[in-house]
Amino acid sequence: MVFKQCQRYQKLWWRAGLGLLLAGVLGSAGLGPAAAQEDVEVINITIRPDPSLQAVIQAREAMQRKRWDELEALVPQASQAPLLGSYAEYWLLRRDLTNPATPVPTQRLERFMATNEDAYLADRIRSDWIVAAARSGDYAKAVELAPVVANNSQVDCAVLLSRHMLGERVNGQVAVDTFEPVSLCWMMLDELVDKNIVGWKQLETMLRATLETSKTGNARRLAALMFDAGQMKSYAAFMKNPRQWLAGQQAPKTTADIALVTLALSRLARNDRDVETAYIQNNWASSIPKADLEWVWGQFGLIAALNVEPNAVQWYRRSGNIPKTDYNHAWEVRSELRQAPIDWVQVSRAIQKMTPRQQAEPVWVYWYGRSLAAQGNDAAARQYYQSIQNDYSFYGQLANEELGQPIPIPPAPAPVTPQELAEARANPGLQRGIKLFDLGWRAEAVPEWNFTLRGMTDRQLLAAAELAREEQIFDRVVNTSLRTSSIADFSQRFVAPFEGRVSAKAREINLDPAWVYGLIRQESRFITDARSRVGASGLMQLMPATARWVARKIGMSDFNPSMVNDFDVNTILGTQYLKMVLDDLDGSQVLATAGYNAGPGRSKQWRAKLLGPVEGAVFTETIPFTETRLYVKHVLSNAVYYAMLFSGQPQSLKARLDTISPNRSRRTNLP
Repeated sequence: MVFKQCQRYQKLWWRAGLGLLLAGVLGSAGLGPAAAQEDVEVINITIRPDPSLQAVIQAREAMQRKRWDELEALVPQASQAPLLGSYAEYWLLRRDLTNPATPVPTQRLERFMATNEDAYLADRIRSDWIVAAARSGDYAKAVELAPVVANNSQVDCAVLLSRHMLGERVNGQVAVDTFEPVSLCWMMLDELVDKNIVGWKQLETMLRATLETSKTGNARRLAALMFDAGQMKSYAAFMKNPRQWLAGQQAPKTTADIALVTLALSRLARNDRDVETAYIQNNWASSIPKADLEWVWGQFGLIAALNVEPNAVQWYRRSGNIPKTDYNHAWEVRSELRQAPIDWVQVSRAIQKMTPRQQAEPVWVYWYGRSLAAQGNDAAARQYYQSIQNDYSFYGQLANEELGQPIPIPPAPAPVTPQELAEARANPGLQRGIKLFDLGWRAEAVPEWNFTLRGMTDRQLLAAAELAREEQIFDRVVNTSLRTSSIADFSQRFVAPFEGRVSAKAREINLDPAWVYGLIRQESRFITDARSRVGASGLMQLMPATARWVARKIGMSDFNPSMVNDFDVNTILGTQYLKMVLDDLDGSQVLATAGYNAGPGRSKQWRAKLLGPVEGAVFTETIPFTETRLYVKHVLSNAVYYAMLFSGQPQSLKARLDTISPNRSRRTNLP
């Protein structure tokens, strides 16, 4: 029993990024309350590091520091390491592929792929080779190597470009749909535009969509594929000052001139929209085609909607039935939902403008059902709700409530058998993933683990998730279990680790434990050393400045930033801050969840712009930040399921969402 406890805590320490090896003495005082109640034998453990594993660790450091001679020298010894021996050679091969001064090591690459057949690194080096071959003009090799299992936009564009260069017919729309703003895709697009395979209309659609998301650098590069040098001067001028540029223009005659004027008019949406609307009506409405003018009004509606302005609908309703991006169609519906009272006929019309694929998303199925019910067509509304009632999501939960049914939890599947677990434990890919997690190498561990899951049956996925639970890799428990299709194990999908210690800290300050667990599941998937791209850390993803501020507020005088990933410190500070945000936002879990993600000041700003009381679901759907909007949905949906699992009682998402009322105060003293 003692040795098993030691292993468990060792793994937690590894995954907390501390890189600690168990050595010396561990007694009951260090093993938690369960062990403290038993007579525990004090043991000594001597761990002798495997030299080949140490070589892999050193090789990774050499790779990261670009010490290539050192990496090359370490490969022979590192290759002897069980499970991870191929990584050092992979890093060296990848360097050789990306170094234009080095000949492609064809024989070594082929030997590596043969030796590691059906393993993640073989597929990864194949992808790297495809990209390198396309960049160097070896198009035949790129096509020969395709396809790969774990593809990405670089690989897909490399293969499309190579097929085109070898004389194969490439569909321009497929290329456009594949495009992402990465180097090989730009190479592909340049070539296909030059050969007139991707045409003007496709480029214009891409440019408009890119400008809509304010990615001006990418937009300029797309514009350069459409316009000549003189026209690009005009483009630069109206991007800087559209009104000034428009003042010097005549009614456009050519396709390019119409496109430039239309784009310039759309940029006016960033100014005083009422003033600019009158200017367009008086000076340009009759000078450009109706479809282009409607697209401009759609851009005015979008900017107004993203600024949470209630009059966004006036421009959207002017936009007619002009096709928009999915992003903009969604905001047209959201702008209608923000009205007081809601015009449900307009909501349904806005949804009907979407493509069938977008209309089929649970969010729009739900709101279309609501619009039908509001118009008295209850039978049709029920059909829409029923079509998503088995979707384990925010809108699936709401659909069940509209049907008057309790939110369901699926029946637990048969437990994973010892044989199924043993087969998972014997899987080399999962073993490699676990070893990488033990080293704290999440960047390598996650793709290795995910690659191994491909083609698994539902039962095999449950077994892999159970193995992850046994190994205390809780994010893989959740993410692996989410892949099952015909069965769902909520004990895995909504795992609640740390033996109630989170719940205890929540209850101490009168916080709902289910809500806290729902938030942690979304923030970090229970990874104690999780770190976001903006620097938030730990289970509850605290920003350094916020952690310091809360520590001062609650009198944690010994706090320093290095403590932020400590379980107790992070959960104390995180739950205390969440309680402060909740109190500051009048006890609304919707507002507090949004405030925890985007800052309480933003929640107050959005609430201040309401025209009247709105359902919590409406407020949530109309949050202007995509990340925050999805975050609130996930956290509150999670909280409902955790509350059901904790209590065994039915729960209401609608009750948790409540109603959000306007409050003009925007002041907050919280960070």
